[in-house]
Amino acid sequence: MKEALYWRKLKDGRVHCQLCPHYCVIAEGELGKCRVRKNVDGALYSLIYARATSVAMDPIEKKPLYHFYPSTSILSLGTNGCNFTCPWCQNWHIAQATAPTEEVSPQRAVGLAQRAGSVGIAYTYNEPLIWFEYVLDTAKLAHQGGLKNVLVTNGYVNQEPLKELLPYIDALNIDIKSMGEDSYRKYCGARLAPVLETAKTARISAHLEVTNLVIPGENDSPQKIEKFVRWVEENLGPETPVHFSAYFPNYRFTAPATPLSTLLSAYSIATKRLHYVYLGNIYSKEGRDTLCRHCGATIISRLGYSTDISAVSDGKCKACGGENNIVA
Repeated sequence: MKEALYWRKLKDGRVHCQLCPHYCVIAEGELGKCRVRKNVDGALYSLIYARATSVAMDPIEKKPLYHFYPSTSILSLGTNGCNFTCPWCQNWHIAQATAPTEEVSPQRAVGLAQRAGSVGIAYTYNEPLIWFEYVLDTAKLAHQGGLKNVLVTNGYVNQEPLKELLPYIDALNIDIKSMGEDSYRKYCGARLAPVLETAKTARISAHLEVTNLVIPGENDSPQKIEKFVRWVEENLGPETPVHFSAYFPNYRFTAPATPLSTLLSAYSIATKRLHYVYLGNIYSKEGRDTLCRHCGATIISRLGYSTDISAVSDGKCKACGGENNIVA
């Protein structure tokens, strides 16, 4: 255990967690909604500091990040817990249940990444922002060691801790699950507005890509896709890479899997306003490669996680020299 950051003491031994917008008030011996921050003798502690359920080298495209050091691998770490309750969670065995962990200190994480030739460290698999104390310490040490830091996150965090962490974060993929407040409350047990605020804040200092998991009957109508696309265009910019991902039944959600036709419809809507739109979790020639927004040349081609960047030089299109929001 490690004493948590961002909390204050209340009367009668309770504590008020201020890390995320849940603002949990936690009685002695109880846990917050994330299940990993506990009131111990009137102080708030993280139960997961340096405890990892998952340690793996992944293609960076798996995060997914398509415009950040493409065709590299990144050490990826996850732990237990989440501050959302999504019934379709693909990693529910760590996010909603509790899996065995091993100790991975910040020093060990950085050493593992360096020895593996990793571009950096990705905090992923479950919700990394509830791992705040560990991510902050590890990200600082990683930067000192010349590594990049990546967050794959639901974006549900308060602005003060976010702004403390962002100087050490190089890239994020934020999952914007819906543009409907009702959907966030019903399925995630959370609110939409803080997620959107996180995305707007993060884009100022870090590379940002956005994912939208398209779920039949929930957020897949053309009107809802259009609303999401317009928000990205107006608030994050048309150069922001957007990933529409196919949903598959899992955990407690049994809606049918997302048809390819639905994703192709989303792709058609989004490419009218956004420069870089991708389709994930499904085989499709559309939404697979990166096309230069200036000359239309294919500058990054992909087949699964196999990535060819031979048409890119210093992040620019070799054919015309155009910039395409690629960090390399």
